Amino acid sequence: MVLKFIFDRVMALVGLLVLWPVLLVVAVLIRVKMPGGPVIFKQKRVGRNGKLFTMYKFRSMTVGHGGSSVSVAGESRITPLGAKLRHYKLDELPELWNVLIGDMSFVGPRPDVPGYADMLQGSAREVLKLRPGITGPASLKYRDEEDILAEQPDPQRYNDEVIFPDKVRINLYYLHHYSFIKDIEMIFCTVLGRRMRYDNEII
Repeated sequence: MVLKFIFDRVMALVGLLVLWPVLLVVAVLIRVKMPGGPVIFKQKRVGRNGKLFTMYKFRSMTVGHGGSSVSVAGESRITPLGAKLRHYKLDELPELWNVLIGDMSFVGPRPDVPGYADMLQGSAREVLKLRPGITGPASLKYRDEEDILAEQPDPQRYNDEVIFPDKVRINLYYLHHYSFIKDIEMIFCTVLGRRMRYDNEII
């Protein structure tokens, strides 16, 4: 995965240099529309080989909400501006810094909080061999995850019993069938909001 490593560093640097005006505008909007809290949300996530790292995102929620790690569309803790940032994935732009310094990759499993990584058992723990990604096959399949969870009577249970195990399955397939070409396709599908065929399903 040497090509993947080089691609991540170069494109993360290019992305930060090109998108800095967008980063600045979003930061100002958060400061104006969501006062009383930080612009950047920082949280410890589980990275490659189970090592913890600090992930950076634009803040999209109210300060001190104390809610679940599972987000559901329409929650009061997600601000109106935050909902728009999350819809267009603009809240994830600061993760380019995580990619640049090697904590993350452009494509891979989304980094989980420690509690979820602890749920991995047996061969499922092989997922931790991967560097977490901004996007990935599981992210594409569940791009509407918050809306899906909003339709469930028990979102937390549905996430733990249905979505999380399916994400692990998809990410294990990604680990054992890695393709740089597929990485590029996933990045384009993420940016353009398109679907693609992967492991005999549409994601």
